[in-house]
Amino acid sequence: MRCQPHQEASVYICTNNNQPCLLCDEASEQPHPICVPCESELPWLDEHCRICALPLPMRGLLCGQCARRRPAFQQVEAPWHYGFPVDALITRFKHQRQWPLGRLLAQMLGNWLSHRFDEDLPRPDLLLPVPMATRRLRQRGYNQAQMLAEWISGQLKIPCNAQLLERLRDTPAQQDLNARARKRNLTGAFALAASENILGRHLALVDDVLTTGATAQALARLLRDAGAKRVDVYCLTRTPRPGDA
Repeated sequence: MRCQPHQEASVYICTNNNQPCLLCDEASEQPHPICVPCESELPWLDEHCRICALPLPMRGLLCGQCARRRPAFQQVEAPWHYGFPVDALITRFKHQRQWPLGRLLAQMLGNWLSHRFDEDLPRPDLLLPVPMATRRLRQRGYNQAQMLAEWISGQLKIPCNAQLLERLRDTPAQQDLNARARKRNLTGAFALAASENILGRHLALVDDVLTTGATAQALARLLRDAGAKRVDVYCLTRTPRPGDA
């Protein structure tokens, strides 16, 4: 079953360089539909854990959790922390089918990753969207992580495989659970569904928001146990710890 919308038709407006900024309606004057002032005021994630990208007071540190036990994934790349207006844009894309906003976020994430590749970040061999359970996919009609991954794949010319990972159980929504419950919730929830050889390959998971990292950890462990050499995580935003600003 293919529930994903036809992306080229649904976001055609984002290919028009003369369109207004999607945030303020002023002329964007950029290849993507956001003006420079609005882009500069997005909640850019500057100081963060160098592994999981958790917001921290200083750059280049490790958070307590990563210092105690390194996760199965190597590195998280997230341009923004989960704050206004990016949080509202994700919600409108994810729950209200506003494809141009998702396409804009994907393009800016692609630009961010391209810059990071020019610095020192290794390019992955394959992009893997975080899978959605079949029932939830039928209800929503699309997987926002798959849409992001396929847009980034086209922009960066990195292959994407949306069939390699499979969600076996329709678990309760992660946002309603604490960190310990999230980990229990995901035990045995994922499997490798495709026969593509990942032995010795560098893979990157793609999702919209990273909260506790439990989903990324479960998937990265599955891929590493199957022989992947390295697993990174690419997402739009990283949330702080509960109670942090």
